[in-house]
Amino acid sequence: MPELIVKFEDKIIEKFITEKKRVTIGRTPDNDIVLDNRGVSRRHAQIEFGENQAVIIDNESLNGTFVNSRRVSEEVLKDNDVITIGKFTLHFHQASERTSAPFDMNGTMVLHTKKQRELVAKDQRSRQLTSRTGSSLLLGEAGADFEQFPIDRNVITIGKSSLANVKAKGFMLSGIQAKIVNEPEGFWLVNLGRKGKTKINGEYVERHLLRNDDIIQIGKTVYRFIENRS
Repeated sequence: MPELIVKFEDKIIEKFITEKKRVTIGRTPDNDIVLDNRGVSRRHAQIEFGENQAVIIDNESLNGTFVNSRRVSEEVLKDNDVITIGKFTLHFHQASERTSAPFDMNGTMVLHTKKQRELVAKDQRSRQLTSRTGSSLLLGEAGADFEQFPIDRNVITIGKSSLANVKAKGFMLSGIQAKIVNEPEGFWLVNLGRKGKTKINGEYVERHLLRNDDIIQIGKTVYRFIENRS
């Protein structure tokens, strides 16, 4: 069964497991998931479950619904997607793990927090970048020899070799350390070289489905993945 882990300031406040076909999210007690914060609209969003997918729908909320730092109106959820609503994050798992004016929107208060401003600004920048290139991107964050690299082919190789599409630096790094592969469900980062040299968001990986705003570290070189959803 699908699971949503609700967090506030990185603290788990609820684990929600459901067999329902529709789950409502909002500020008032009549919602399935209640987020008690004035930055959350009374009926903020809903998740509709089909046989093979879950879709989150923003109900024209005042402060918006974000998936992996991207503002969405309707989005098919992937496993481990992070939904941000107000000051809360909801971590989506496909299967549960068994271990206007400020008060026009039913009393919802406009958020002016630093986090909200950063999310909106990041979303706008990401959309501008992907609309110009028409593709997903790698942004060079540290040690990269580029600012932007379009992912405009099915396979992108990363490593020290002169034959690699994207160059990376680091001690004991393989010539081709990793690759990004375009598959039907999205872009995957696959480790090809030495173990312990490929990270996503600080965690070592062998194969990982990329999400918008993921931080990729190959050796000492750091990139940010920006997903094109147009």
